[in-house]
Amino acid sequence: MANQTGLRDRLGRDQIVMAPGVYDAFGALMAEQAGFEALYVSGASVAYTKLGRPDIGLVSVSELAQVVETISERTDLPVIVDADTGFGNALNAQRTVRQLERAGAGAIQIEDQAMPKRCGHLDGKTLVSPEEMNGKIHAALDARRSEETLIIARTDAVAVEGYDRAMERAEGCVDAGADVLFIEAVTDLDQVKSAVDRFGTRVPLLVNMVEGGKTPLMPASKLQTLGYSIVIFPGALVRVLAHAAGELFDTLRIHGETAPYHDKMFDLGELNRLLGTDAMLAAGQRYSDGGG
Repeated sequence: MANQTGLRDRLGRDQIVMAPGVYDAFGALMAEQAGFEALYVSGASVAYTKLGRPDIGLVSVSELAQVVETISERTDLPVIVDADTGFGNALNAQRTVRQLERAGAGAIQIEDQAMPKRCGHLDGKTLVSPEEMNGKIHAALDARRSEETLIIARTDAVAVEGYDRAMERAEGCVDAGADVLFIEAVTDLDQVKSAVDRFGTRVPLLVNMVEGGKTPLMPASKLQTLGYSIVIFPGALVRVLAHAAGELFDTLRIHGETAPYHDKMFDLGELNRLLGTDAMLAAGQRYSDGGG
């Protein structure tokens, strides 16, 4: 599948990969049309939008795989998937990798939190042992069908055990063979730089930009200069949606119509142009007429 190829080679270039967070095929389509080269399926955003719940480990692997499948069917962009803890132990992680890879994932991220997990920028996280996490990475690598499918190791230890201990856990993940390293919720610029100093020549590094989170926000250009290979913006889209939806519903409730909001929304024609409706209908007609 096109979604599962190209990301490994792309990481070999100097320019950082920017991956906006998406949670459905519509957002994926819009991100592709905006010119992005990769997508990040945010577990938190899936929980917010599909369940109306916080990111506290409520989404199942089957629900996540269904989201990935619909996105992969609509876009050819590589899809990086937040697979939480792998949904259990090493054997669960293997099943998760197989299921998400079949659904079209080009990279699968597994973290060292214990269940029930929670958003990486929330307090109160707990961790599995380093040995269990390293075993999950080995298991995930063994389970993938294609070496084009990247395994991303994430450690949440900064907030739980401190930065130095997080570096030790990260070493174990790299030694286990992780294709990409993600040290979650670093809290200042020194930590951001230190991770690159220690690992930047050994493995591609991913960094997470969360509005209102624990990591200082920086533009992709600066993160590229520092030495990061991937930057994700996992929740930006859903935060914009929450703000816009609140405004729209207030307008509708107060005025009894959407007219005051029309300059901030697509009309039906604009939406159909975005979706490529005319082209799809034309293709359907061609097949109905017996053409190929």
